[in-house]
Amino acid sequence: MDDYYGAIHLLEDLVASGRAFADAHHLLGLCYYMIGQRERALEAVDRALKLNPRYLEALMHRGVVLSALGHPEEAQAAFVAARTAGAGDRGGMPAHHADKLANQHAALGDAYVDAGALGRGIEQYQAALRLGPTFQDLRYRLARLLLEAGRALEAREELEKLVAARPQSAEARAALGLACYLAGDVPSARDLWAALAKDRPADARVRAYLAMLERAPE
Repeated sequence: MDDYYGAIHLLEDLVASGRAFADAHHLLGLCYYMIGQRERALEAVDRALKLNPRYLEALMHRGVVLSALGHPEEAQAAFVAARTAGAGDRGGMPAHHADKLANQHAALGDAYVDAGALGRGIEQYQAALRLGPTFQDLRYRLARLLLEAGRALEAREELEKLVAARPQSAEARAALGLACYLAGDVPSARDLWAALAKDRPADARVRAYLAMLERAPE
């Protein structure tokens, strides 16, 4: 208990100096809560959230304090806000910033490719997908670049993710078959293209792939 009082004394001095960050207010709130001063705990946590509205731990602890104060509806709202804040973060930043940076990485990747630096272009697309893992158009572009670079196994991995996300995408399924073929897995390529030909019998590209396989060794 003495440790909490000592921490409160130090943190209150820091807060009074005007140099406290959100972490200091949050820790002060936790200490107040641990010694039973729940109203003061809520005030401190709220100050932390004023400085950083997406502070996940502060949102969660706000819910705990509100619940202890007998405000279940407000507590539930705080827990929901914490879940939403956590789900919205990608790469340690808010989702809308991550989306913007993902597209900028992709644009830089295209610039590298245009300049003849295929490997660096691939690196930029990989960075883009770390920030925007649901950007399937970027994943398809990455897979095509990997195929161009002769990295068929890596392309196959990306295309398997893409087909799982977009099973009706003929482009993705055809490209996955090509990645399998170039990686030496002819049976899988045949199965993929045969299934696609059944779904899209008028697709001349798929018919050409299957015709190629008639002359290819297993």
